[in-house]
Amino acid sequence: MRILVPLLSLAVLAGTAALAKPPLRDVAQIDNGVMTVAIADAIRKSCEDINPRLIRAYSALNALKSMARERGYSDEEVETYVTSKDEKARMKAKAERYLASQGVTLDDRPGLCRFGREQIAAETAIGRLLR
Repeated sequence: MRILVPLLSLAVLAGTAALAKPPLRDVAQIDNGVMTVAIADAIRKSCEDINPRLIRAYSALNALKSMARERGYSDEEVETYVTSKDEKARMKAKAERYLASQGVTLDDRPGLCRFGREQIAAETAIGRLLR
């Protein structure tokens, strides 16, 4: 019996570890989806001739939230992920790296707007959130 209790405890701990969820930042589909919305938002704020498709953006965010719930994340965990100052800074840096890989910077408004129009024309995930 003395051996059985520690073995059962180990089994429970191992099972709990196996069920542990990674941070939302490590769930690529969700993190990349949030980045897409963030980039579209930056474009629409910077470019007078580009407008948001707000219903699509809200729908995209709700789909990401539903996906997180399906994976076992609580509303509180999702809210913390999207409102955390550290996560916002990390997301901005991630978006800047992505844009740089596309030859664009956030402080180059003409370049950012050109990129936005290209995204709209190509009907990419970013472009579908804009018009």
